[in-house]
Amino acid sequence: MIYLCAQTFFMEKLKQRWGITSNLQVIIILIVFAITGSTAAKIAGPLTGFLGITKENVGIFIYWTLRILLIFPIYQILLVAFGWLFGQFQFFWNFEKKFLSRIGLAFLFNKTPDI
Repeated sequence: MIYLCAQTFFMEKLKQRWGITSNLQVIIILIVFAITGSTAAKIAGPLTGFLGITKENVGIFIYWTLRILLIFPIYQILLVAFGWLFGQFQFFWNFEKKFLSRIGLAFLFNKTPDI
């Protein structure tokens, strides 16, 4: 019983925070986040190898630092792509714009008027 109340509370908080109305949409969004994270992490391994970045030639600390930095842009692109595939493009596009503006990359989306 407590589990169901907690689950309902969690779903309602997410719907309110994200401005969505259905539980199905929450589930789809969570699935997209999970698939995107797993895919970005999986792609980063072969990509670091392709770029010649290995633990042996750069050291373990630099390797993992570079790999995490490499995952970041891959994740951002995949998030919008998987969001589109699952019919949630607008949600993830807005999510990306908000996230990137919070880390100081808002200039990527702000259009300056032509003079």
